[in-house]
Amino acid sequence: MMSGINRVLLSLAFTLFPFALLAQTEKAPAVPVTEVQESEIDPAVFRSHGIAMHGEPKYEAGFKHFDYVNPNAPQGGEIRLGSIGTFDSFNSFIAKGAAADGLGFLNETLMAPSADEPFSIYGLLAESMEWPEDRSWVIFTLRPEARWHDGMPVTPEDVIFSLETLKEKGHPSYRFYYGDILSAEILDERRVKMTFAPGENRELPLIAGQLQILPKHYWETRDFSKTTLEPPLGSGPYRIKSFETGRRVVWERVEDYWGRDLPVNVGTDNFDTVRYEYYRDPTILRESLKSGNIDYRNENQAKAWAKAYNVPVVEKGWLKKDFVRHQRTSGMQGFVMNTRRAIFKNPKVRRALAYAFDFEWTNTNLFNGLYTRTQSYFENSELGARDLPTGEELEILSEFKDRLPEVIFTKAYDAPATDGSGWPRSNLEQAFALLEEAGWVVRDLKLVNAETGEQMSFEFLLVSKEFERIVLPFKRNLTRLGIDVRVRLVDTAQYINRIRSFDFDMLVSGWGQSESPGNEQRNYWSSQAASIEGSRNLAGIEDKVVDELIELLIAAPSRESLVARTRALDRVLLWGHYIIPNWHIRADRLLYWDKFGRPEIVPRNGTNWTTWWFDEGKAIALKDARSSFIAETPEMDGGEGKQSLVMNLLVGILALGAIFALWRLRAKRPA
Repeated sequence: MMSGINRVLLSLAFTLFPFALLAQTEKAPAVPVTEVQESEIDPAVFRSHGIAMHGEPKYEAGFKHFDYVNPNAPQGGEIRLGSIGTFDSFNSFIAKGAAADGLGFLNETLMAPSADEPFSIYGLLAESMEWPEDRSWVIFTLRPEARWHDGMPVTPEDVIFSLETLKEKGHPSYRFYYGDILSAEILDERRVKMTFAPGENRELPLIAGQLQILPKHYWETRDFSKTTLEPPLGSGPYRIKSFETGRRVVWERVEDYWGRDLPVNVGTDNFDTVRYEYYRDPTILRESLKSGNIDYRNENQAKAWAKAYNVPVVEKGWLKKDFVRHQRTSGMQGFVMNTRRAIFKNPKVRRALAYAFDFEWTNTNLFNGLYTRTQSYFENSELGARDLPTGEELEILSEFKDRLPEVIFTKAYDAPATDGSGWPRSNLEQAFALLEEAGWVVRDLKLVNAETGEQMSFEFLLVSKEFERIVLPFKRNLTRLGIDVRVRLVDTAQYINRIRSFDFDMLVSGWGQSESPGNEQRNYWSSQAASIEGSRNLAGIEDKVVDELIELLIAAPSRESLVARTRALDRVLLWGHYIIPNWHIRADRLLYWDKFGRPEIVPRNGTNWTTWWFDEGKAIALKDARSSFIAETPEMDGGEGKQSLVMNLLVGILALGAIFALWRLRAKRPA
């Protein structure tokens, strides 16, 4: 989990939702109030409706709503969404099972983030918070009206129970994220205090505010450590209406939802019903979208965006195809090498393998030139390392100079590039040179260990068939190096289990980042996380310099210092060659049926369907237009037209042929 979690995405354990940087205007500081306890250092105590990581929050006390929502958005209707894979649990907090989509609707946080600031949070379950100048503790005051769906109030006991349960029984990531919250105590019927570990960590009050609150009276009679298909009790705007395991989940709006009129909620969660339909294959999902069985998709495949939607429903504008640019941090996606495996322990080997990936050819031939090569773990933000280190970043790195490769100070990182011809001869020559330095030689057209004679061999683990077309050209170049590479496609459940136990050689994965990175970096890259199953340190990084840089980043006293320290961490990770960087795009590729309205303002981190609404007028016009068109052209159905009719005829002919063949076969059998 990380800074700025979006409530809807909380159903995915620690799925990061980045928040973008807006120019800050000067705000009045939080008003000092009476100290809540005696303190040896006598800190000033502040009380406020919200808090920012650095500086003051954008939205002042008494604000009505966020700038990027429509406060007058009508409520009603349904949105149907498509998901890939399956689910077998409604418990998203543990490292077991495949959790259903939408679970973030249930369990609310003490404070809610805005989408147009680097990292600021405002009151949700808590109406206010108090903290000292050194941010060594925080007190949350719960709203008296906050209620669970069964009518019971949300209490400080629920807060204490949630913190303890998530740290003890939840996904290992929670232990990293909330590890510096040393204690929590109830002050009165509405206030709870959390005390933090010593040290500089300005993020801790915000981290505490992101705590998802669980109903103690519900979970204390159930085993939290197990998966469940019993719809859990929540406090949020939706609850589960119905479901079919692995196929669909239908969420309905809670009519008497207690927090509907809160400033952080105004203009959001406008649909009466949210339906998730599950598909095993993205191609089938796309066909379902084009036929009108689902309403919305954020397309993640360049080839599909370019070629799969050249259909009448798009041409007529019924199915909208929008390229919505954003300015959010792209983070890192790449081919991850598991350094727990002996063959990947040498950084020269890892760097050599990067020369075999021909991004330029891949982008031109598979992605229609839509992507940009990723060159940073904090891509598309000011946090990424660029050029040579200077200023505070250089000062920080210089402290570790005797433990860092010299190239960090003399050369800016640049992922290996090719001419895009598909035959990266020069790159492979450089790869051979690095491999030879690392003790690998070619014998009988095989790359073998010079001492043992054993061929370099590893498995590339995939869960998406669509990625095969990308990995296979990479495999071809690795084969040219004499490496034995096997590409293995597994189902979702096996993939999840193998990732959690680090049972892989190489795979493709990604790390989202926010504009204000912090404690979550421990879970991504720290030595401690490398040995804890279920952590996000997939590469198995164990580097004391990285550990120290993470702690420096967390302790950054200002925005300027945070940027410099993040760049230093980024640079060290890049030159560690743990990941072969992939690509990114600075836009959302949206497809949706023309029956929705959406706010005029798109925040820097991109549009979000939770701020959209059902437009009844558009829906009626769309239905009439489609009905009229089908009546005039009977063979048109779902946007596929004559091709669908021909396909149905072919299927019928093939079926009849199969039946006839079986009849002939049975007729020839002896009595």
